[in-house]
Amino acid sequence: MKICDLTQFYSPLSGGVKRYVHEKITYIDKHSPDDEHVLVVPGPKTEVTTNARSRIYSIHSPLLSRTSRYRALLNLRAIEEILERERPDIIESSDPYQIGWKAIAVGRSLKIPVVGFYHSHFPEAYLRGSTKFLGRRGTDRAMNLTRAYVRKLYNRFQATLVPSENLAGVLSEWGVCNVRTVRLGVNIDIFKPAGHDWDSTRKSLRMDRDQKLLLYVGRLAKEKNTQTLFGAFELLQERRPNEFHLLVIGDGPQRTELRKLQSRSCGTDLSWIQYCTDSADLARYYRAADLFVHPGVQETFGLVALESQACGTPVLGIRGSYMDQIICHDQDSWARANSAEALADAIVGASTKKLSALGKSAARAAENLYGWPRVFEELFCIYRETCANYRRS
Repeated sequence: MKICDLTQFYSPLSGGVKRYVHEKITYIDKHSPDDEHVLVVPGPKTEVTTNARSRIYSIHSPLLSRTSRYRALLNLRAIEEILERERPDIIESSDPYQIGWKAIAVGRSLKIPVVGFYHSHFPEAYLRGSTKFLGRRGTDRAMNLTRAYVRKLYNRFQATLVPSENLAGVLSEWGVCNVRTVRLGVNIDIFKPAGHDWDSTRKSLRMDRDQKLLLYVGRLAKEKNTQTLFGAFELLQERRPNEFHLLVIGDGPQRTELRKLQSRSCGTDLSWIQYCTDSADLARYYRAADLFVHPGVQETFGLVALESQACGTPVLGIRGSYMDQIICHDQDSWARANSAEALADAIVGASTKKLSALGKSAARAAENLYGWPRVFEELFCIYRETCANYRRS
């Protein structure tokens, strides 16, 4: 079977979607000798890279952001030419915009089944906070239009892959009729508790030895709710000075707010690493942390939360997000409201627990349930079932 992934959410510095498609390539190379993989992404120039049973097509695309290095893949004709040349058995689109529509059109023309992966719950992320600009009535109207758009697009796929049961329920309520839940995974060879780098990593951050290290990994953006994290840490500094050190790994539109917070804390209790593209380095930071703090309330899955647990570091977040189901330990300490004060109180409460014991049990569960080979075995069964149903129809 030849699988083709199309995505716009891809850059040298990008996170979850890029890791997902590259782990799929690795799985095919190591565990699935009868399969091939084709990846089509935007890039600074048009080129193709071939490796074993995979090919990565980069299509010259304009830059959207100098910081994240994301690009807008606008050359839809080039996508069509690649698909006509490669003739995959199944196409997977990770894009809810122009690439998704192009994948559906080309799939219909070439008689190839197309599935869509709903990686980002963009209606909630971008519209729920718009009330102060659009008003309640305007926001409700925008949400209704967006739901209609999601329904119209995703019902045209042979299947809509969704990374959590809760989100699958939401899309089904919106009228998407072809939802299939697919777990994402973690590279348990890299993200694991073992390692003797705890002390050296914390020393590199110039932490006091008795401080508890809080970690956030991800974009600094409204949809990630990082403003709430920054507010919570500011409260912690006022109430419990020198007790916590925050390490932020990531960049995005809210970097200005982070810089202001860093200047107010004199830089001593807050460390910022804009990008960490090496998975082994990232695992080292996960292992060094006492607690991974994830303020997101619109996450479709929360891959970083899973990676943290696989490294033996428990996660604290805000109750009611779609990533609740991948938390492998109790969530009694999680914030009960989406506010800086509630999150700060939750951090203090969680810090009194035996975090190492929580982390060890979470790491065992993550290894048993979310290793990529097991996840891809299930996903490839869906691919084959989709192809068989498409041929019969």
